[in-house]
Amino acid sequence: MFLKPILAISILALASCATIAPPASSGTVDHFVLLWQKRPGNLEDRKDLAAAADSLRVIPGIRALDYGPALQSDRPVVDDSFDIGMLVRFDSAASLHAYETDPRHVEKVTKVLKPLTKKIVVYDVIH
Repeated sequence: MFLKPILAISILALASCATIAPPASSGTVDHFVLLWQKRPGNLEDRKDLAAAADSLRVIPGIRALDYGPALQSDRPVVDDSFDIGMLVRFDSAASLHAYETDPRHVEKVTKVLKPLTKKIVVYDVIH
């Protein structure tokens, strides 16, 4: 008789916990990269930049890598002037520093990012 209400409360409690996003692990680093294309909106250039980003996923120390176009906003505090934003989460600051000099990263920056972008802004945040 009392089992059904207890079971229902337990299920609701577990369901509500599942919607809470966990914080980043201590010591991880988020590397935000904002790109302004030389030819804004050019889909071929955007595909090449996406392919370059995807190729970097194999570099050790990367926990997650996501990218996409700027979400347009009317809010004055939102900078939506960039074409593509990329977020790379690293295991540690050491992993980020190793990534910066990894030949695969250096090659993509030199052969793809720089030729296709007029401006790159980076923000690094440690947790």
